[in-house]
Amino acid sequence: MAKAKKVVLAYSGGLDTSIILRWLQVEKNCEVVTFTADIGQGEELEPARKKAELMGIKQIFIEDLKEEFVRDFVFPMFRANALYEGVYLLGTSIARPLIGKRLVEIANETGADTIAHGATGKGNDQVRFELTAYALKPDIKVIAPWREWDLTSRTKLIEYAEKHQIPIPKDKRGEAPYSTDANLLHISYEGKALEDPWVEPDDDMFRLTVSPQAAPDKPEYVEVEFAKGDAVAVNGAKLSPANLLAKLNEIGGRNGVGRLDLVENRYVGMKSRGVYETPGGTILHVAHRAMESLTLDREAMHLKDELMPRYAKMVYTGYWFAPEREMLQVAIDKTQARVTGVVRLKLYKGTCAVVGRKSPHSLYRMDYVTFEEDSVYNQYDAEGFIKLNALRLRLGKMAQEKSGDRG
Repeated sequence: MAKAKKVVLAYSGGLDTSIILRWLQVEKNCEVVTFTADIGQGEELEPARKKAELMGIKQIFIEDLKEEFVRDFVFPMFRANALYEGVYLLGTSIARPLIGKRLVEIANETGADTIAHGATGKGNDQVRFELTAYALKPDIKVIAPWREWDLTSRTKLIEYAEKHQIPIPKDKRGEAPYSTDANLLHISYEGKALEDPWVEPDDDMFRLTVSPQAAPDKPEYVEVEFAKGDAVAVNGAKLSPANLLAKLNEIGGRNGVGRLDLVENRYVGMKSRGVYETPGGTILHVAHRAMESLTLDREAMHLKDELMPRYAKMVYTGYWFAPEREMLQVAIDKTQARVTGVVRLKLYKGTCAVVGRKSPHSLYRMDYVTFEEDSVYNQYDAEGFIKLNALRLRLGKMAQEKSGDRG
């Protein structure tokens, strides 16, 4: 790869990305631009600016992307009811295309020819960042230090930081018990103390949710209002996308909703164990499916469910800006035109149950489904319906018996 001249670094301000910043300056002799995204991780970001300034950075981007994150990435994904491997709400996965997009945009704005990230060579994030970058700027160059350098242990990282006058927090001199990734949709925990899938995580690890056992003894009810597939209000209060998700996080968190302990298949080939907290996302997912159950045509809904695993895999593996994901999104969004109404949920000690739903576009007709006498449905019609649908089964069985095949 040709020598990089100016690099935009995805920079958290933490020890690892600070070491990467200095490594780019010293080992690659690059001018570095830092980009720090606020996507709801709940941390003060100004220290990242101060640390970048101390390290000689002239162009520093710190941006609040919470509304864009929820509006343009989380909500479209939730219209698809996306679950990777049936359970994972894709909290880390869906943040990466937004960060990757801004890295490329800032590279264009500042005249940089390269982006850099701190994802390791064993994980999914390197794929997500780089597929996004190449999809949006085919000639971009990428530096992934974890795939290049010889700083292969915590001891070596600390030694490099000390050699190059990088401040080291006291708690970073030893091994952290696990790594975390946080945004407005979730927090993930993985690695180190969690690598053995038989070992239960410590309850004091969790930050967004109380344990179900410690949740209130009285159920809490919450109402989520939808307009064309997107949540727009909680308990009657209209909220922006980011504020709505934050509100659901608060409500779900105090009721112990949204914990997941998962062994998943990484895109790079290995299995990994991750523990996730997604309180607001869990409520939103359950509520959205309930709203669709009332308003979507049966075959449209079933087809959507068949497409969902493919869509979820595209998000997980980093293909957000691929034509196949965009094609599916158009089809999914077409189904959402009448997904409007209110869902009532009951939260209790980690559970999230639908207990009510209503919509001006409801396809539910009580006069058709009632067990009482009605004037709209002729039950005798069901006999012909059943016989026609059974015809191929009857013909197949008759042919089997005629041939003497009893298999």
